[in-house]
Amino acid sequence: MAAALGEEVPDNEDYYALLNVRREATQEELKAAYRRLCMLYHPDKHRDPELKLQAERLFNLVHQAYEVLSDPQTRAIYDIYGRRGLEMEGWEVREIQYLVAVTKPGTISVGIDATDLFDRYDEEYEDVQGSSFPQIEINKMQISQSIEAPLTSTDTAILSGNLSTQNGNGGGSINLALRRVTSAKGWGELEFGAGDLQGPLFGLKIFRNLTPRCFITTNCALQFSSRGVRPGLTTVLARNLDKNTMGYLQWRWGIQSAMNTSIVRDTKTSHFTVALQLGIPHSFMMVSYQHKFQDEDQTRIKGSLKAGFFGTIVEYGAERKISRHSILGATVSVGVPQGVSLKIKLNRASQTYFFPVHLTDQLLPSAVFYATVGPLVIYFAMHRLIIKPYLRAQKERELEKQRESTASDVLQKKQEAEAAVRLMQESVRRIIEAEEARMGLIVVNAWYGKFVNDNSRKNEKVKVIDVTVPLQCLVKDSKLILTEASKAGLPGFYDPCVGEEKSLKVLYQFRGVLHQVMSADNEALRIPKQSHRIDADG
Repeated sequence: MAAALGEEVPDNEDYYALLNVRREATQEELKAAYRRLCMLYHPDKHRDPELKLQAERLFNLVHQAYEVLSDPQTRAIYDIYGRRGLEMEGWEVREIQYLVAVTKPGTISVGIDATDLFDRYDEEYEDVQGSSFPQIEINKMQISQSIEAPLTSTDTAILSGNLSTQNGNGGGSINLALRRVTSAKGWGELEFGAGDLQGPLFGLKIFRNLTPRCFITTNCALQFSSRGVRPGLTTVLARNLDKNTMGYLQWRWGIQSAMNTSIVRDTKTSHFTVALQLGIPHSFMMVSYQHKFQDEDQTRIKGSLKAGFFGTIVEYGAERKISRHSILGATVSVGVPQGVSLKIKLNRASQTYFFPVHLTDQLLPSAVFYATVGPLVIYFAMHRLIIKPYLRAQKERELEKQRESTASDVLQKKQEAEAAVRLMQESVRRIIEAEEARMGLIVVNAWYGKFVNDNSRKNEKVKVIDVTVPLQCLVKDSKLILTEASKAGLPGFYDPCVGEEKSLKVLYQFRGVLHQVMSADNEALRIPKQSHRIDADG
């Protein structure tokens, strides 16, 4: 079982792509796609023994895809685990659910005091220290982790803990929470905790959907300590203001009582937050903005301003994906009276590493400059000299390994695609005749695979296959509609370059005019709507 989970076994049959339907397809859409392919691949339509045998295999594959997707239960299993999930027994599926859900993201934080780099000291201090070199030391550390284990379909146990040390004094705590889903609208959670710095903790948390757009969360706790019992109560009311905007009202009573209101707007390209808090001992107003670039590195830049009774803090920074499972970020914090700090964060898989570096207690331009420029210079140098070459070599090794492991499977898929194209010939001939009669949509040429258009990559080999016939076979009522799925799963297609970026290029004629369109592998395509005109010579 462990081996099966750890290995990346390719699951090459995409039932949604095979039927050319959306992942949210209705029963009617599934049935229409199934009937159309059954008419195309029905064995009784072919007299040639070899074509009849190939048609029978494809017919059975289409039937299997329809059986899986038309049943809600098997469709749900397929959506999560693919074909391998359908081959497992019920207890195996439950075991995988447990293994996937058991470990939650953890955090390791290491606080660094580097104030000796910028804060000036007199000669007497240097004589006492015995050296003029600045001292950098770790003044605090914290490690936290949680484990979430489903007990039944409605009950979940959550075990969390943390260890911390600061200036030579350490401590820790452990918490156990039992959560029960009471209905489709809410759940309740009991929490028990203990630590060496504070006494036992008992808490109750309740979540409830009031309306489809509004929910409330209430958390009450009793903290026992040497000073007595410290009760606390926190209530949060949230509402969807529109598709991308949430509004929150929070009331907190206890050691630090406060009222807080905030509005959070999150879109594909930005994240904006404005918050106002009135409380004891801290009242403040905060505004933050984050811009999300639509690139493969998932680059984000952010800035925030927070002002209150404690002072004013301005923060700005950026984060970027540096590998498949790692995101690196840096934030500069400048405030009064906090001084200047640099916060470095690395998200690696399910673990977060956080390094707050305190540079100075004063507002020194030199500290702000080095905190801003230093990480940028180091990042771009490392990215160019270390990260980029390493990722390129790693990708080449993975591609080579993937090609070797899938060579026989790709050959089989190629033979199946060629067989499907032969079965489509008669249907395509009739479709072309009908489209010519109405001056409709005729696919002149279509290619699928890896195209090299960048001059810097001109030495790379072009790897494409001709998919003119399969695309023409999908034309219905002078329209060609492809869903958001890898086109390698379409009838008559196969993957000519496993693991590499692929595109679909179509040259077609509509109303007697030539058009051309280029589509990414997993991008939905609808023609003739999405196209641009080219010359007949083009």
